[in-house]
Amino acid sequence: MDSKQDKYDSAYLKMAREWAKLSYCQRKQVGALIVKDNMIISDGYNGTPSGYTNCCEDDNGETHWFVLHAEANAILKVAKSTQSADDATLYITLSPCKECSKLIIQAGIKRVVYNIKYKDTSGIEFLSEYGIEVRHLEEIDGE
Repeated sequence: MDSKQDKYDSAYLKMAREWAKLSYCQRKQVGALIVKDNMIISDGYNGTPSGYTNCCEDDNGETHWFVLHAEANAILKVAKSTQSADDATLYITLSPCKECSKLIIQAGIKRVVYNIKYKDTSGIEFLSEYGIEVRHLEEIDGE
């Protein structure tokens, strides 16, 4: 990692990993940050809707249908603010699913940096086909 952008990507992805720790989900904790002009404009982690029980999985360990993904939470949060996600970068610990990839495009996000590849890669394939810059940053400063 040599460029200034590489250093920023690594730092923001580390922060997204810390944010993921706020999730109440047992099976998978995912964190997301939306950054524009080197400023965090939104954040999110996977979990249930605000005010609902913080139980993400059923008795079989399967994720409840009503759990929101981290990137969806971050996009919804920025939508309620005075900020715009146009031309922003999404930093996320797990690559986006196909449903969230549509939200990313609609939000105007132009770049996605992720740490771990999700089992279904159709989301990142769709983003790439659409012209969104997608970067897989597997190692973060030697971690």
